[in-house]
Amino acid sequence: MNDLDDIEIKPYLIDLQLFADDGSTGEKTEAATPRRREEARKKGQVFKSVDLNSAVILLVGTATIFATFPYMSKQLQDFTRLYLLNRGLTDFTNEYACMLINETILLMAKVLLPVLGATFIAALLITYFQVGFIFSGETLIPKLERLNPLEGFKRIFSRRALVELLKSVLKVTVTGYIVYSVIRKNLFIFPRFVDMEPGEIIVAISGVILEMAIKVGIVFIVIGIIDYLYQWYEYEKSLKMSKYDIKQEYKQVEGDPYIKSRQRQIQREVAMRRMMAEVPKADVVITNPTHFAVALKYDSKSMSAPEVVAKGQDFMALKIREVAREHEVSIVENPPLARLLYSSVEIGDLVPEDLYQAVAEVLAFVYKQKKVSL
Repeated sequence: MNDLDDIEIKPYLIDLQLFADDGSTGEKTEAATPRRREEARKKGQVFKSVDLNSAVILLVGTATIFATFPYMSKQLQDFTRLYLLNRGLTDFTNEYACMLINETILLMAKVLLPVLGATFIAALLITYFQVGFIFSGETLIPKLERLNPLEGFKRIFSRRALVELLKSVLKVTVTGYIVYSVIRKNLFIFPRFVDMEPGEIIVAISGVILEMAIKVGIVFIVIGIIDYLYQWYEYEKSLKMSKYDIKQEYKQVEGDPYIKSRQRQIQREVAMRRMMAEVPKADVVITNPTHFAVALKYDSKSMSAPEVVAKGQDFMALKIREVAREHEVSIVENPPLARLLYSSVEIGDLVPEDLYQAVAEVLAFVYKQKKVSL
């Protein structure tokens, strides 16, 4: 005898439901649904790179300054010439001081307005390209959890904070290196300032500053693009859902599948009862004889053609025949006609013209059997 036969197999008293995962505590591994994304957007939860915005604003601002530099210089020269040559001997009264302040403010507006306008438009465009048009007051609502010291420490020592620190260190290091390399390359210019006119000195310094700004701006653009991709990755990760979340969302949008199934079942039952109530009013039931059954009703005074009041297949066909027998409705076996009527005519529709002849022959036979004249 086999030794295995002597081993008593005892059932393990383990509830396998403990291993079933309903998803309520599952990991968020599923991509966000369109509804989840829409809700997040309504709450103002979008991703964008602040570094990319800063880089674009820096480049646009620098380009605007150098493009409008002749205009700025002329405005400053005219203002200086006006007050040094024409108004140099004017008494400094209260009225003169007010006029000087007003004209100074106007001069600053003329000089700075092109730069401010260009950078403002650039900021709007780069933000729109990243997040589109969105308005949400959700982010302005005070949240008590922001006052929680533990949550604050979590944010300070989070991975996002570490990434921001690394980016800041990288930007400072790169900026410092670019400034050092540009100054070192143009170091020979500075001793020559002694023999240069003030205008030439300004032009030389402007060229050095422009080179620095362009190089720093290009590097910041690269950092901004990398940061944009990282923000997109973090955003997608924060929106991920578990299978349980998707099921719950589906129930909220589409309704509970069990309830919907039950509703459809009730609707089918109501439709079946309504259809069965029409069978006793029929003039004839045409059968396959077992697989199909179609009940027809015809009133020459109110109908232009016979009407299909009930039809069914297999079990439903059997029920139609039973009801027809109970109420002494004629049953005629005509398999081809029964199949055609079942497949081509819906309940409540009239018989199509191409079947008039066949149906008329059946009705004539039924009326003859009942000794009813057409």
